[in-house]
Amino acid sequence: MRAVVLDQFRGPVSVREVPEPSAPAGGVVVRVHATGLCRSDWHAWAGHDSGVTLPHVPGHELAGVVAEVGAGVEHWQVGDRVTAPFVCGCGECTWCRAGEAQVCPDQTQPGFTHWGSYAELVVLHAADHNLVAIPDGVDDAAAASLGCRFATSYRALTARARVQPGEWVTVVGVGGVGLSAVMIAVAAGARVIAVDRNAGALSLATRLGAEHVVLADGDAVPTRVQELTGGGSHVALDAVGSAAALADSVLSLRRRGRHVQVGLLASAPTVPMDRVIAWELDLLGSHGMAAADYSAMLALVASGALDPSLLLERTVTLDEAARLLPVLDSASPAGITVVDPRLA
Repeated sequence: MRAVVLDQFRGPVSVREVPEPSAPAGGVVVRVHATGLCRSDWHAWAGHDSGVTLPHVPGHELAGVVAEVGAGVEHWQVGDRVTAPFVCGCGECTWCRAGEAQVCPDQTQPGFTHWGSYAELVVLHAADHNLVAIPDGVDDAAAASLGCRFATSYRALTARARVQPGEWVTVVGVGGVGLSAVMIAVAAGARVIAVDRNAGALSLATRLGAEHVVLADGDAVPTRVQELTGGGSHVALDAVGSAAALADSVLSLRRRGRHVQVGLLASAPTVPMDRVIAWELDLLGSHGMAAADYSAMLALVASGALDPSLLLERTVTLDEAARLLPVLDSASPAGITVVDPRLA
């Protein structure tokens, strides 16, 4: 099969023929129809994830069709249209049995713990616990975003921050994760402020329902948010993963506000803990969403209340993905880029 391959961290990225995978016991092989080009994959390319070994195929948010079923799989058949969380639980530990597979200590992650979805075929483990059927009416490109950025934002706001109607929500960074968060917060009845350096992304955030937008500009973001909200946001989400974005998020909160960290951080930043203590702020981590929790989100997608297809910017080939991957940290797309391995 053809795949995007990393042979060295921060090195050239190639597309070449590699051996096809076979389905492990309890797992499946999925023929990839769409996979998101995500900044988390750039972290793998940069060597920030200790679980990645070379050579390596990145890619972790995907949609496709089951191509092969391993021994012991009971609920899935060849031909089923599926997606999966980027965190796949083992299905057997205490956390998985409690429905918290996103923190499973024996988790697998395509594109990190094993070869991922920037390829024609990808392996997914513990299929009966991790696969999610793609609803009719949701196309492959939109479904691919459900496995990482959209699902991550959904759980971050609904299960972690527990956003309530009428609350102010500041989203720092409106790439794929941030735009998903804008859409989800608006659907929850929140009042949204979008923050970014990219005017095009802010324009899309406005179309998705953001009440205000703030162009990221030095130290001015928290002051501007405090002014717009009359004292700060109830919830703020860092969808970038940088020291500056984290600080903007925390300092944009009102007293007793909730910060949610979604963006991956390459190094440990300085957190304004004096503000956290004095204002009794909550700092919440959020790491994807277990397959067991997809039903409520998918119901909103099926009803039209949430439409992930509005976040899609472009579809590219594997060769284009190989060129784009090393510059994802500096790119500023106004939406989600999807890779289709079937395209020449």
